[in-house]
Amino acid sequence: MNLSLNRKVWLLAVLLVNVSLIIGCGDGRPKRVPVSGQVLVDEQPLPGGFVRIVPANGRAATGQIDAQGHFSLTTYDKNDGCMPGTHNVEVTFIDTSNPNVYRSLIPEKYNNADTSGLSVTIDGPTDDLTIRITRQGWRPSMGQSTAGDSDPSKLE
Repeated sequence: MNLSLNRKVWLLAVLLVNVSLIIGCGDGRPKRVPVSGQVLVDEQPLPGGFVRIVPANGRAATGQIDAQGHFSLTTYDKNDGCMPGTHNVEVTFIDTSNPNVYRSLIPEKYNNADTSGLSVTIDGPTDDLTIRITRQGWRPSMGQSTAGDSDPSKLE
C-alpha cells in the first residue's frame, strides 16, 4: 500500500483529533469533584462565614456559608469543587457589624486548618458533606480593635 505523503499527514491529523476527543482535553488543572454540604455548630446550622478545604499539596477550595449553613466549594471556577483526598478544614465566622472590631463568632481554633482538628475525605462528588464544630466551653472575646491600623499618626 503506497500512500502519498499528503494523505499520510492527513490520516495522522484525523487520528490525532479522534484520540483527543476520546481522551478529552481537560483544563490542565488537578482533578476536582463537585462538593457541597453544610456546616453545623453544636448540631445547628452555622448561619454565615466561610469554609476552606486545604489539601497538603494543591490549591485550597473555599465556599461561602449561607444562613442555613450550606456551602458549595470552588477551587478555580465557581462550584467546581475540590481535589479528591483527605484534607484539613478551616471555618471562619466573623462579626462584621463593626468594621473597626475583629471578633470571631466561633472558637478561633477553627480559623486555621492546622489547628482546627477538622479533616474530610473526598472520594468523589458529594452534596451532603457535613462539617461539625462546637462552641462547647468557649467564651466569645470582646474583639480586637482594628482602628488606627493604617493611621500613620499612630506609628512610632
